[in-house]
Amino acid sequence: MTNQPATDTSNKRDYFTIPPIPDSVWRNPVHFVAFGFGAGTIPFAPGTFGTLIAIPFYLAMQHLSSSVYFAITLLVIVASIWICNKATHDIGIEDHQGMCLDEIVGYLVTMFAVPHGWTWVLIGFLLFRLFDIWKPWPIRFIDQRLTGGIGIILDDVLAGVYSCILLHIMSWIF
Repeated sequence: MTNQPATDTSNKRDYFTIPPIPDSVWRNPVHFVAFGFGAGTIPFAPGTFGTLIAIPFYLAMQHLSSSVYFAITLLVIVASIWICNKATHDIGIEDHQGMCLDEIVGYLVTMFAVPHGWTWVLIGFLLFRLFDIWKPWPIRFIDQRLTGGIGIILDDVLAGVYSCILLHIMSWIF
């Protein structure tokens, strides 16, 4: 029997066993970004901390026109797919729980063209976390079936779309 590195090539997450954080997060800029600028190294609730990291990015973008915000978010989505794919390949773990760039992307999608104000920032945060954790159809299907950067990012983009729709409905009602 040979000693081979333990790699998880399945796309099923074990939510109770967090793999060790690779040291490369602090040395490799791609890994650092994939791990949410270091937020994913926090040993509990890395997705929540990744979403918190997204708030300053949103605040910096909130006053842009909808078309510019959309274009930047689309560019970030495409870049994030490549970044997460590269980091996954490098560290040998499919969708490491510490990789939380997808939460940043999902929150930016959530906040597209919503009203400004801390109330909406908080509601958007809570809705996105709800959909990211709950994973209603087709989010869970995508999370379980797609691998690599596209799978890591796309389920959070959809959670962001669900959250964004609800935010717009809420803003219309209230």
